[in-house]
Amino acid sequence: METTTIPVKGMTCMGCVSSVKRVLGNIGGVSQAEVSLEKAQATVTYDSGKTSLQAIKAAITDAGYDVA
Repeated sequence: METTTIPVKGMTCMGCVSSVKRVLGNIGGVSQAEVSLEKAQATVTYDSGKTSLQAIKAAITDAGYDVA
């Protein structure tokens, strides 16, 4: 398992946080996702054999948010 922290831009409320958490939770291989509005980031624990950092970032972007 790998854990990474991804800066997420564009979140303005707890609804945004919920959206990002839902999107991350739907990715096969993601075991945990913590999203912080205050820190503007997502900390994701995932199985690199089932998904990739690029796929995680793409899912966040597809949900309408920017990743740094």
